[in-house]
Amino acid sequence: MQLVALAFVLAQAAAPAAPQAAEPAPKPAPGGPVVSFEVAQGRTVFGTVTIALNPEKAPISVRNFLRYVRSGHYEGTVFHRVIPGFMIQGGGFTPALEEKPTQGPIRNEAKNGLRNSRGTVAMARKNDPDSADSQFFINLRDNHRLDYGIGGAGYAVFGEVIEGMEVMDKVAAVPTASRGMHENVPQMAVVMRKVREVEAAAPAAAPKPAAEPPKP
Repeated sequence: MQLVALAFVLAQAAAPAAPQAAEPAPKPAPGGPVVSFEVAQGRTVFGTVTIALNPEKAPISVRNFLRYVRSGHYEGTVFHRVIPGFMIQGGGFTPALEEKPTQGPIRNEAKNGLRNSRGTVAMARKNDPDSADSQFFINLRDNHRLDYGIGGAGYAVFGEVIEGMEVMDKVAAVPTASRGMHENVPQMAVVMRKVREVEAAAPAAAPKPAAEPPKP
């Protein structure tokens, strides 16, 4: 059975009122493919996660990920490795921890300038930089030590959670244990369901120019 990726990382007078922080600017509408999936544990549905993919920066990884989405590979797979304050990994195993067949490894695209920041999605792999196949992970915090040049060959980011990061935070809180050769496995399977490619949101239309005032 294939070893799980990321093997090298296992651990880890009242004062004047402060000015109100400005609200964060909304994220731009995704321009690339968008994938959504439902996360459930038994009869408990944690919610839906939506990921915007970045084919411009990571064309090989995005093409690979969509191939698995479109083939139904991810339907019913589990998040088999959950490390709070680090990352959540899935995409390769059934609830019985049986590994699903894959379509072969792809080239590592970690040198694309995308960082392993909270909410980003990256390809999992073994020690060989070019060994990623179907498994991916979602960063629960800024894990820049996994970036190219900091963590050696690095781990290729190819997308970002644009909705449902709170769902992944719920997954991070589930009890885990060792199971055979696997560590940090949820004691009750956390399953990906309804894995779908959805239409990307259309960019906002440019505002119309103001009407010219009537001539005198």
